[in-house]
Amino acid sequence: MNKIPSVNLQDFISGDESRKQKFINEIGKAYQDIGFVALKGHFLDDQLVDNLYKEVKNFFSLPVETKRSYEIEGIGGQRGYVSFGKESAKGKKEGDLKEFWHFGQYVEDDPERAKEYPTNVEVKEVPEFNSVGKETYQMLEKTAKYVLRALALYLDLEETYFDNYIHNGNSILRPIHYPPILEEPENAVRAAAHGDINLITLLMGAQGRGLQVQNHKGEWIDAIAEPDELMINVGDMLSRHTNNKLKSTIHRVVNPPRELWGTSRYSIPFFMHPISEMKLNVLDSCIDENNPKQFDDITAGEFLNERLIELGLKK
Repeated sequence: MNKIPSVNLQDFISGDESRKQKFINEIGKAYQDIGFVALKGHFLDDQLVDNLYKEVKNFFSLPVETKRSYEIEGIGGQRGYVSFGKESAKGKKEGDLKEFWHFGQYVEDDPERAKEYPTNVEVKEVPEFNSVGKETYQMLEKTAKYVLRALALYLDLEETYFDNYIHNGNSILRPIHYPPILEEPENAVRAAAHGDINLITLLMGAQGRGLQVQNHKGEWIDAIAEPDELMINVGDMLSRHTNNKLKSTIHRVVNPPRELWGTSRYSIPFFMHPISEMKLNVLDSCIDENNPKQFDDITAGEFLNERLIELGLKK
């Protein structure tokens, strides 16, 4: 497989059973084969996307001292600003060439759940950044819910199997700025090869070269979305839950050719996480004599904590 398959969410929500089944088959096969799809027909409209990029650029163009005032100690980078070079991929000592922001869950119907999460950080200097971030978060969360419904059916589960696990889940919207590269990086890339922690990731801003995915032969292939597409991949939590039937694929963001070093790149992933107590135990339907259970039992909260420590974001 040398190309990322493209699917259209409107097939799934069309009310036409044959179109719905076509979508389930296509996305399930893609996630078994390579772990990535390009998705059309999502819930983000063009105006929202334009507004988001405008506000993201406004935020990252603030002075470094101003941005750093929004860097919150002691929460593992789960909300607010994370400064340049602070995060590194698992097993890599060089920091990635990026700075980013985290919007988290907006809990409105469960006071106990709200206490579990850090509060979202409001940027005073760019007020629209806060509101457009929240709207984008909620539209991507809605899109992710339908993708997971399709995957539930593909896995012979009840269609709404994931719904209660992702409602008020610990999901994160991460606008990333990869600044211009000013000098020859020493072993550092914009984002080193890694797998995602979560259930699924919805990525805005995969237009143009940079994002690469490793196929089963170990070859790196370019993952380039059309302007109206989101790139969506399986994370380690879902891979684990399905006994690696659905693949969490290693991917990276490579540095551009030298003539483009002077340009910024922006990308905006939405990391769909469940609530912390969701059991990621391997599904019985994904175990057979040819595919014995590969993973120990663990909850989503325990798994996330392990990985944040590995990434250097938590002590």
